[in-house]
Amino acid sequence: MSQPNITLYTTQTPNGIKISIALEELGLPYKVEKIDISKNTQKEDWFLEINPNGRIPALTDTFSDGQTIRLFESGSILQYLAEQYDTEYKISYPKGTREYYETNNWLFFQNAGVGPMQGQANHFVRYAPERIEYGVNRYLNETRRLYGVLDKHLATSKSGYLVGDHVTIADISHWGWVAAAGWAGVNIDEFPHVKAWEERMAARPALERGRHVPNPHTIKELLKDKEAVEKSAAQTREWVQAGMKDDAKNKI
Repeated sequence: MSQPNITLYTTQTPNGIKISIALEELGLPYKVEKIDISKNTQKEDWFLEINPNGRIPALTDTFSDGQTIRLFESGSILQYLAEQYDTEYKISYPKGTREYYETNNWLFFQNAGVGPMQGQANHFVRYAPERIEYGVNRYLNETRRLYGVLDKHLATSKSGYLVGDHVTIADISHWGWVAAAGWAGVNIDEFPHVKAWEERMAARPALERGRHVPNPHTIKELLKDKEAVEKSAAQTREWVQAGMKDDAKNKI
C-alpha cells in the first residue's frame, strides 16, 4: 500500500463532503484545495487536467508506482479510498464478499439515482428562472420514490446502516444528500427510517469533522429559516443560470 499524499479538490456540496467524511472516517491525512464554483474555478485549465468534466470533487494521490493518480466522480473516489487504504474495513468489506457487492449496489443507487434526481429537483424547485410544474413534479416525485426505497430497506436493517453491521461508503455517499432533503422539497419526516439513519450518521465524530470541509456545513440550520432559504436560493440561482450559459458556450 502506498503512503497517502492526498489532495482533495472540493467545495461545500453533498458530493463534495462525501470524500472529506470518508477521509476522516479512515483517519487519513489530506490537503484541501477549495474550489470556488461560483467563480467557475472548476472550469479552469489546471482543474480540467484533473477532472475533464469540470466538476467537484476530485482527488490526487501518489499511486503505488510513484506517479500521481487523478480521481474524479465521487463514487470512484470512494471506491479508491476503500480499496487502497481501508485495510481494517472501517467503511467497506473485503472484496468478493456478499457485503462488498451489496455496498456497491447502494453506492451506485446513490450515484445514479438519488444524487441526479435530487439534484434535478433542487434545480426545478430552487434555481429555474420560472417555476415549471412538470419539472418540479417529475424530479421531486422520483426523489421521494427513491427515499421510499431507502426507507423500506433501512426498516429491515439490524445495524441501522445500509449494509451489514457497520457504516460503509454507501452510507457516506448518501448522507449529504439526505441531510439536504428539504432543499429539494422532500419532507424527511415522511421517511422515519431514513430520518433515524441520518441522525445516527450525524452523531459520528468523523462525519461531524468531514461535513465541515472546506466550509461549515449549514444546510440543516438554513432550512429552518424560510427567509434565509429564499435569499440563499436567489443568490445561487444567479450563478447557476450564468454557469449554464457558459457551459453551453464552452461545451464543458
